[in-house]
Amino acid sequence: MSAPITFIFSVLLLHLLSASLTSAADGSWQLLQKSIGISAMHMQLLRNDRVIMFDRTDFGPSNLSLPGGKCRNDPTDTALQVDCTAHSVEYDVFANKFRALTVQTDVWCSSGSIMADGNLVQTGGFNDGERRVRVFSPCRTCDWNEIPNGLAAKRWYATNHLLPDGRQIIIGGRGQFNYEFVPKNLVANKINLPFLSETNEKGVENNLYPFVFINVDGNLFIFANNRAILFDYVNNQVVRTYPTIPGGDPRSYPSTGSAVLLPLKNLKAAAIEAEVLVCGGAPKGAYLNSLKGVFMKALDTCARITITDPNPQWVMETMPLARVMGDMILLPNGNVLLINGAGSGSAGWEQGRDPVLTPVLYRPDNGIGSRFETQNPTTIPRMYHSTAALLRDGRVLVGGSNPHAFYNFTGVLFPSELSLEAFSPAYLDAKFDNLRPRIIAPKSMSGIRYRKKYTIQVVIPSDEVDENSVSVTMFAPAFNTHSFSMNQRLLVLGNDKVTALGNSTYNVEATTPRSGNLAPSGFYLLFVVHQDIPSQGIWVRLW
Repeated sequence: MSAPITFIFSVLLLHLLSASLTSAADGSWQLLQKSIGISAMHMQLLRNDRVIMFDRTDFGPSNLSLPGGKCRNDPTDTALQVDCTAHSVEYDVFANKFRALTVQTDVWCSSGSIMADGNLVQTGGFNDGERRVRVFSPCRTCDWNEIPNGLAAKRWYATNHLLPDGRQIIIGGRGQFNYEFVPKNLVANKINLPFLSETNEKGVENNLYPFVFINVDGNLFIFANNRAILFDYVNNQVVRTYPTIPGGDPRSYPSTGSAVLLPLKNLKAAAIEAEVLVCGGAPKGAYLNSLKGVFMKALDTCARITITDPNPQWVMETMPLARVMGDMILLPNGNVLLINGAGSGSAGWEQGRDPVLTPVLYRPDNGIGSRFETQNPTTIPRMYHSTAALLRDGRVLVGGSNPHAFYNFTGVLFPSELSLEAFSPAYLDAKFDNLRPRIIAPKSMSGIRYRKKYTIQVVIPSDEVDENSVSVTMFAPAFNTHSFSMNQRLLVLGNDKVTALGNSTYNVEATTPRSGNLAPSGFYLLFVVHQDIPSQGIWVRLW
């Protein structure tokens, strides 16, 4: 093939590839705040529709002053011992306003979860924060409360999960091949977990911020590096060892893929299936190469496994875009949004390149080959230390991105990002307003019980509503940091019965999950979904 023909063929091929990436593009972006004063490295939605965000105290002064001339005095801080600026904010979703909060110790690369009472209990960090437990209660004037030596071990880059018994389990962290509980056990509270040392690569690690999910049997699925176990934390026993992901590439920090427990369905069945999806990351050698200025292409594969199968195997899929440091967010209709991240390099200071501005929608119920849909892109790179969280109105809040050791806004490839955006999936388009349910009763449910039937009253303007297309879902808001949403899960309750009441009004009956293994006691967002179009959620508390 001659050079001119080769060139023309290459241009045509690029044009076709570009068309394939944009043809299914959907969804829209909105800039909410140009600056909240800090970079949102950690993010958690609370039951009062406020989102707690924080970065780290040793970034130096932020762009948001603490109120009333307040200052944080910390002689152990490595950047600024007297700091009169905030490193945490509370963002009011529906007012689109934020206020400064005060953290006393360094929360850098920490972890957390909402407890059953709705309080955010957040753990660990760096330096003087590595053994701290911090509590934030949802109220208009609340601020952080800190518990010195609340942890048995130093926790930095650990993962937390709420358990059916109301405790949090905290797994791993840098140099910690063990786990513990909050509140603490009466007996020894630091328990060895050899799997974490087995998955630790010397000089690279690749097993930090492990992906952790409660399986339907109450055991924990724990993924680190490129493999996983099913773990009985009550008896400290490995119940099952899963196969290594085909190809063997790492997916955990700093190679930093992401993972979700796919929506749990058929909740009345004797045996409920559970599937885990792991997407993206950086190939072997990417972290060390990035330190030398060589940025290897990110992984473009997802691996999916049914963790409840007697002989589980990973099934590989190819994404439209390679992605490292991406976030995976469960949407109310059961689809998964892949958002944020880079196309090459790895997690770490200045170690990512080629921002991936285009989100991708993953439809888990479609067949292989038809599950991915590219969405409309943002204009703001969201690299290392980016975050994302589902909101009650169905939007996805996006913030963060600071691949620097301090705030740095000039002379760098990717300036410290203090803005907040919202991504609105296609289901929020006005063209679907006639399909969209609107919950009119109850406004919230503060005390729903397991195995009970409840009625939700909705208005659906559509002329024809097929009851088979109506479903109730429950979402557990997650603690998001470093490309993993801790405690995230979606339960599809379906419907037991749909009754037309006239005037486009319907009663939808649904039965709650049967145990805390499926849904630990706590606060959830409940949605009614009609033909893939979700309502705005209401807050419910499951006991």
